Amino acid sequence: MEKDLKSMSRKDLEKLLSDVKKALQAAQTRERRAARKAAEKAAAEYGFSLNDLADDKPEPKKAKKPRKVAAGPKSKPQFANPENSSQTWTGKGRQPNWFLAQVENGTDPDSMRL
Repeated sequence: MEKDLKSMSRKDLEKLLSDVKKALQAAQTRERRAARKAAEKAAAEYGFSLNDLADDKPEPKKAKKPRKVAAGPKSKPQFANPENSSQTWTGKGRQPNWFLAQVENGTDPDSMRL
């Protein structure tokens, strides 16, 4: 049942589209009905109805215990920003923006060492 869509008029194409939408809706209704019957049959095998199963609430999930943060000693700052001494860096991890900016401006990293 292949149709030549290129030779069809706009009105014929719209009619075809409408028919396809109706057919899809009917197919979905049929499939939903079949799925419900299959589900009812499966539930009946265990002695339940779908309403019995639908009313069941899922068991609450167990509460997660909060993670404990490793209580190791904090690293001492090794570098300080010459423009703002409250900004420090331990020398570990990602370099802070103020450190990178100072190095780009020609400041020697050892001159910022504490």
